[in-house]
Amino acid sequence: MKIKVLLFAFLCGAMMTVTAQQYQPQVGFSTENGSKTNFKKNAATDNVFVSIGGGLSALFGDQNSEAGLGDRLNWAGALSVGKWYNPYFAYRLQLNGGQLKNFYYAIQGGSLSTTLVEQDFLYGNLHADLMWDVTNYWAPYNEKKVVRVIPFVGIGYAIRAGKYSQEFKRSESPSVNLGIQIPIRLSQRVDLFLEGQYALYNEAFNRIDMGQEEDRVFQGLVGFNFKLGRTDFEVIEPMDYDLLNDLNSQINALRAQNDELSKRPKSCPDCPKAVPVVESIESLKNVVFFRLNSSVIDKNQEGFIFNTSEYAKKHNLPVKVVGYADKKTGTADYNHGLSERRAKAVAKRLSEKYGIPTEKISIEWKGDTQQPYEINNWNRVVIMDTNK
Repeated sequence: MKIKVLLFAFLCGAMMTVTAQQYQPQVGFSTENGSKTNFKKNAATDNVFVSIGGGLSALFGDQNSEAGLGDRLNWAGALSVGKWYNPYFAYRLQLNGGQLKNFYYAIQGGSLSTTLVEQDFLYGNLHADLMWDVTNYWAPYNEKKVVRVIPFVGIGYAIRAGKYSQEFKRSESPSVNLGIQIPIRLSQRVDLFLEGQYALYNEAFNRIDMGQEEDRVFQGLVGFNFKLGRTDFEVIEPMDYDLLNDLNSQINALRAQNDELSKRPKSCPDCPKAVPVVESIESLKNVVFFRLNSSVIDKNQEGFIFNTSEYAKKHNLPVKVVGYADKKTGTADYNHGLSERRAKAVAKRLSEKYGIPTEKISIEWKGDTQQPYEINNWNRVVIMDTNK
């Protein structure tokens, strides 16, 4: 039995070595949602972008609704520079603006009659935005996605150019900018984008004060994003050091047993004929460890599942699978679901890969209500038990 244990430990060690040698970092993609993935910190010059676009803008507020939308439209442009700090969060600085048309009623010639007057002026708005790529946050990150959706919000400062009379005097205003950008990938370094942006200014920005809360400008743009430096991100493979220390302790214990066996004589004197005994079949327990917040079975844990399946098939035993989660991370409800996913993942592997009939597998999950180990991190486990 000890020889089998030593052989099994050797195979597990060899398997772990091969796994380490064959590991390739995930570059440009992730297998889990971006929100659940750790990414390597990029350099200051990586994942930088410059954008240029043009389109149309329209002013809302005061008496502008008296004119048709078509009459209010005018040209607009934008220039941006920014950086993605991970696949789903970026900051950018944008200068946008153009010409706006403002409409208001004016009294003509001292009479009581009024006419709708058009007032044209130039403006510019410099603002800093926080951008959130929801497609890389809620779904797995993929650098080659064709279409992405990126809401953004920012604050800035706007200046309206002035000229001629008091009516056209220069004005300034802080701004709040909201919008959404939809990039369409053309190549590794170029995106075509569509962007809609809604900006809020103070009431007197257009030099017309009618007691409303703010002036509002809508801007629609079409343009290009140019990516500079590195364009992708690398996934960090997390490491559970408590688990590694526990495995090292198990390996050291097996080595000590091996040293003890090597001290025994190679040959023994003749022994009395052994009386046949009926083999006593005992239950076998094995543990599958999981990473933090994961129900994915690591390659270095496959050996424990294989060992359990072989023992159960040899002695025709059922297998009880019980999932757990550690108590110090996550809520009780979340941990209950996480332990369920872990238990079902191990049961599925026993059945589909190693041929244990489903009727011989029983599944339970305890969440964090029970902690089989005193060390918190060790409770990210599934315990398999073969019993009569």
